[in-house]
Amino acid sequence: MRKVRRIALSSLLALAGVVVIVGCGSAAEPKHVEQSAAEVERNEEAEVKKQEAAEVAKDHEVLVEIEAKKREELAEENAKRTEAAAVARSKKKEQAAAKKAQRKEEEAEVNATQREQSGKEAEKKKQAAARKKEAQQKRAKAEAKPSSTVESNPLTTSQAQTSEAAQG
Repeated sequence: MRKVRRIALSSLLALAGVVVIVGCGSAAEPKHVEQSAAEVERNEEAEVKKQEAAEVAKDHEVLVEIEAKKREELAEENAKRTEAAAVARSKKKEQAAAKKAQRKEEEAEVNATQREQSGKEAEKKKQAAARKKEAQQKRAKAEAKPSSTVESNPLTTSQAQTSEAAQG
């Protein structure tokens, strides 16, 4: 595109130079026309350079915008990944906490069952001990009854009296 502009410019300048030369009959004017054609060409080149610089600046701005968009999209992707990772960690922690709570509940149930069983066993032992004590008391009473028949025996009665006197 730039080459086409330069070629078109050059041909226009050449035509202008020819027209100027043809229009003016003096020899001094073509030199002046050439100088002004050279100035016009320099001015055109300067204009082209300015346009090129403007295009470069515009391209640079577009590139900066594109890079900024890419950075923004990358930041959004990173934020989404970070958020997803945080959600996953949160879910794992929640599941671990739920499992821990369930384990504690189960342990509490087991402990309660064990306490209940040990309480029942203790109660059974108390009842067995009470029965044993009752049995011993019955045996003691049963043994005491034959001794009352022995008291009716005169020899045993005197021994009982002797022991009472010794105590008293």
